[in-house]
Amino acid sequence: MRSSETGAALVPGPGEGAGERSGPLRWRSDGGAVTAEAAMAIPVLVVFTLALLWALMAASAQIRCVDAARAGARAAARSEPEAQVREAALSAAPGRAGVEVQRTGALWRVRVTAPVPGPGPLAVTLRAEAVASAEDMVGATP
Repeated sequence: MRSSETGAALVPGPGEGAGERSGPLRWRSDGGAVTAEAAMAIPVLVVFTLALLWALMAASAQIRCVDAARAGARAAARSEPEAQVREAALSAAPGRAGVEVQRTGALWRVRVTAPVPGPGPLAVTLRAEAVASAEDMVGATP
């Protein structure tokens, strides 16, 4: 076996300098340092990977909230009934999402909120809002 395979290294004996080759070389073990480093690094890598997965899922849910709000606003702008507006928004929204539809003058506002589960402070509520002009008000004089 080579020294790189066993984790041990050849070092000069006592009284021998790095440039001197007069005496025999001895093996020096790493004393389990690699095992200790792996025992510390693996849990950190697992937590980091889980955090990245959570962030990816949260970003995906935020994109779905934005898409759902836009779909609802388009449906509201076409003067569809409020039940169909909610259905259009909920069909594009992530699970357990809530939809709020509101008309203010010539504008329809659709807000979508969705909880994202996570441990402790990572449990957040995502929000998205879309606004569209009502078709029945296009070209109308105020």
